[in-house]
Amino acid sequence: MVSWIISRLVVLIFGTLYPAYSSYKAVKSKDVREYVKWMMYWIIFALFTTAEVITDIFLCWLPFYYELKIAFVVWLLSPYTKGSSVLYRKFVHPTLSSKEKDIDEYLCQAKDKSYDTLMHFGRKGLNVAATAAVMAATKGQGVLSERLRSFSMQDLSPFQAEGQAQNASSVTTQPAAVQHRTRTMIHSKSETGYSKGTITAFPLFFYVKMH
Repeated sequence: MVSWIISRLVVLIFGTLYPAYSSYKAVKSKDVREYVKWMMYWIIFALFTTAEVITDIFLCWLPFYYELKIAFVVWLLSPYTKGSSVLYRKFVHPTLSSKEKDIDEYLCQAKDKSYDTLMHFGRKGLNVAATAAVMAATKGQGVLSERLRSFSMQDLSPFQAEGQAQNASSVTTQPAAVQHRTRTMIHSKSETGYSKGTITAFPLFFYVKMH
């Protein structure tokens, strides 16, 4: 654990920050030799960082692994060993020079394919988003209509109850009115029949008396 912390600090301070400041000084002074030296260092350091991701997973169990990393970074930076310049001139530059055309073609193809892939997935993403928005709007409209319908039914229910109560009261009051009307008609008929019987009986009695 201590070796890992020390190696990370060494790589961060001496492998990244110090070369970055030295590169700034080289660009500011416009010294071509310093500029080329630090450009070679950054190329080697990029390859070292890429390899470090793999070796930290599979080789970290080796004895003195982190100590070897610290020694390698110091070797790259040392003005006496000039490790970055040696590695670049003997290995990196010849390899990249022989494979430069193939690498450029591969990068161009990768750019075109990545652009087409990005556009394809971008269109699919927009279609999915539009479909989801339409479905959400449709569901929201349906929920809103259902709520409005439920609210309208609740608002109308008091009026419906009041109308039913009025109908029930009219139904219950109708027989009483009908009975009262029927009784009035019977009473008037009985009075009419009594008056008629009296009128017809009086001449008959007078006729019997005279004879």
